[in-house]
Order: sequence, then structure tokens, then C-alpha cells
Amino acid sequence: MTGPQYDLLIRNVRVVRPHGNVVHASDIAVRDGKFARVAPGIDPLQAREVLDGRGLLAFPGVVDAHMHSGIYSPLAEDAVSESKAAAMGGVTSSLNYFRTGQYYLNKGGPYADFFPEVLATSENRFHVDYGYHLAPMDSTHIAEIPMLVEKFGVASFKIFMFYGSHGLHGASDSQRQFLMIGEDQRYDYAHFEFIMRGVQAARERFPARAHQISLSLHCETAEIMTAYTRLVERDASLKGLAAYSAARPQHSEGLAVFIASYLAHETALPTVNLLHLSSRKAVQAALMMAEVFPHIDFRREVTIGHLMLDIDSPAAELAKVNPPIRPREDVEFLWDALLAGELDWVVSDHACCRHESKIPRHYFGNIWMAKSGFGGTEYLLPALVSEGTRRGMGYNHMARVTSWAPAQRFGLNRKGDIAEGYDADLALVDPARTWTIHAADSPSTQGYTPFEGLELSARVEATWLRGEQIYASERGVIGAPRGKYLFRPTD
Repeated sequence: MTGPQYDLLIRNVRVVRPHGNVVHASDIAVRDGKFARVAPGIDPLQAREVLDGRGLLAFPGVVDAHMHSGIYSPLAEDAVSESKAAAMGGVTSSLNYFRTGQYYLNKGGPYADFFPEVLATSENRFHVDYGYHLAPMDSTHIAEIPMLVEKFGVASFKIFMFYGSHGLHGASDSQRQFLMIGEDQRYDYAHFEFIMRGVQAARERFPARAHQISLSLHCETAEIMTAYTRLVERDASLKGLAAYSAARPQHSEGLAVFIASYLAHETALPTVNLLHLSSRKAVQAALMMAEVFPHIDFRREVTIGHLMLDIDSPAAELAKVNPPIRPREDVEFLWDALLAGELDWVVSDHACCRHESKIPRHYFGNIWMAKSGFGGTEYLLPALVSEGTRRGMGYNHMARVTSWAPAQRFGLNRKGDIAEGYDADLALVDPARTWTIHAADSPSTQGYTPFEGLELSARVEATWLRGEQIYASERGVIGAPRGKYLFRPTD
């Protein structure tokens, strides 16, 4: 007599797939870490373990395609604590932006030396599967792009457009020191062009992988921001998040989108991702460029922070981030664009910045002295389900923008759907569970959240990574870290 053919059976769930407009009542069977069968009425005697899904929504594990681990705290610590927060939010794949220079590992040099240290530090520390996007900061890094693709499975790269003459938190005159690049190097528009040529050369060298090798851009214009920062700092009528938004104005984003798009056209690079668009002007610029250059496959990203917070947020300087939190009219425009299908995926831009690092106590109330960035991966899916449902967003659309679209773009070919053969990554969501966000309930070491006190109407009840449960709402994160490095594109 043969034994059970499935390792796990989750019965009585409503399966949310990223395609179509229907949620199906079904059972989900798992074998060897993969979805083996998705269908109603699967015989429970065929499984070693059987769980009752209680009619909850079964979403594909979230692909949080924009995170920062190890930026303000050591990577060895962040990898553990912040991936626990990710698991709490139904995230099963964490893609982290990383670079040389100050913050992160605080060193420069070639990626051939730098990246193996990142991978060694990461191993056996992430509770979710993880990968890295890398930023070529000097000409050496551009030359290394083919090696990074072939040897290390790095399929996505990044340009921080504002670093040329503007620091991470404000105006700066010491960019070479900050970026840790040589005196013979310049981080400017010419460098951005050469990065694009380098990425396109790699795409041509690896044609089978080309459609999943891409370049992401943080679109803000250093010169505009530096000039406006000086103006706003002298304007006593502007304070807090309103001042920071005015100091990094919306047209700075739009102009950067225009510049980046023309350079992509000039360099024949068709796979371009426009990150964390925060304003009407930025989104409109991105849509205009898509019409001007139809041969470029632009993808447009938005964060849950820019969808949930505005400049009147009581979080004040705790919500400082780049690009800034915007006025309510920009937030509403972002929602309209998302609902219209004009934004491709939603991410957290999670960057754990502990309270003592975010702003020293004696600078409370001073937006200029606060560091930029905050965490929120644990609220990405429940906040989107809560606010999206209120606005008429369909569950399938939510699954598309949190799982399928980023997985397809960034080469996670075993992720993003609940279908036979895919990794058994799963988030069970109760869409009628009201709860209030409190930082104290999160495993993140940040100690605060700009989302504090927000009431949500949906909650992640359980998360599975490749068929193993890694989170339960009543128990927290389960087991030792079992996340694997995502060599991309995956099979």
C-alpha cells in the first residue's frame, strides 16, 4: 500500500490567483516544496498533514521587490529581524537594493570582492527567500555586470539619480567620500548612460535571460533638490513632512523620469523600472515617456507608504523617506493610477531605521536632522487589501501587483502564482479581521512605525515558504531561518 502522496493539504480556502477576476473555493496540496494540486475536494487521506484554511483568502507569497537590508544596522542583524517582519506580512521573497559606499558595508571596491561578503553574511539568516539588486557606483562595477549576471545570478541593477550632488538625507558636498569612489570617477548623467550601455551589453551577451535583466532608477534630480532645499530651509512657514516634500519637489521626479527615459532610448535599453513614483507629476511623466518611447518596456512602481501616508501624518519626521511623502492630492492620484492599471507593482521600500538612528532625541521635530527611510514590509499586503478593498480593487489585481508582476520582471520564475509546479509560497489572509498597527507587535527592531495607529480591515494569518509554515498570527515567526538565495533568473 502506498503512502500519502502530498506532504501538506490546506483545505477550504479561497484561492487568489494573479490572473482573471475570480476567487475560487479550493484546496491546496503541496509536495516537495511545490504546489502539487489546486482543486476542490482533494482527499485528505492523501496528505501527511491536513490544515483547515477556514475560508480565508490564499494569496501567492508576496514578492517584496524593493527592500533594504543592512543599510542602517549590520546586515547580519537586519537579515534576521527584518525578514521576520516580512514573514509576518505574507512576504516570501525579499529583493534588496545594495551598493558599495557609506552605509551598508561601508566600503568601496569591486563587486567581485564585495558581493561574496554580502552573500556569506546573508546565508542562513533570512526567514524568507532573498536576492539582491546591485548599483554600479563606478566604472569598475559597470565592467563587472556580465560577471554578476553569470556567476552570482544578479539580474537587476540600480541607479540612484540624485547621488551626483545630493546626499542620502540632504545636500552634500562630499559625494566621492560618501560613495567611496576614486578621484578619477564621476557619478553623473554620463555614468548613468554608461551603466545603461553596460546592462544592455549584458542583455545581448545572455539573450536567453535578456527579458529578465533590467535596470531600476530612483528618479529625483539632484540640482533641483539642492536648490529647493536651500529655499525651503529659509521658509519659516514650512515644517515637517510638508517642508521635506517642498524641498524635493514633484517636478524633480518628473524631470528625472524624462532624462532617464531619453538615456534608455539612446542606449537601446528596453527594460527600465521607475521606482517608488510618489506624485502625480512623476506618474504623468512616466506615462508620457511610455508613449514617446513605445519600444521601451517601462515598469512603474509605487510603495505602500506613498499610498497610505500624506504630509499631514502624525508620524512627522518618522515618515521621512526618499522620495518624500506627498500631499493628499498626490496620494489620491497614485491610487487612481494603481486602480487604472498604470502602476505595475506595489512594494514596501523597507529600510529599518531604528529610533536612535532615525532622529536623536534632542532633534525631535526637526525634519532636516532625521534620516531617510523606514520599515513597513509587514504591512504591505494587509494594508493593500484593506485600503484597496475599500476603493474597489479586486483581489486578483492585488495578487498581480504584489506577487506575479515583480516575480516575472525580476526573474523569479518559480514564484508569484498558486499553480502546480510553483514554489509553495502562500499567505492566508483574513479580509474581515480588523486590527490596529502597533510597532510593538512587529518583530522588526525598528521600534516605531509611521503606520502606528492605523486601523486595517485585513490581516495575514499564516505564511508558508516552499511548503513550510514560517508564520502564524497566534505564534509569530516559526522555526529557524530557512530562506534561500535567489540566483536569478531562476529555473
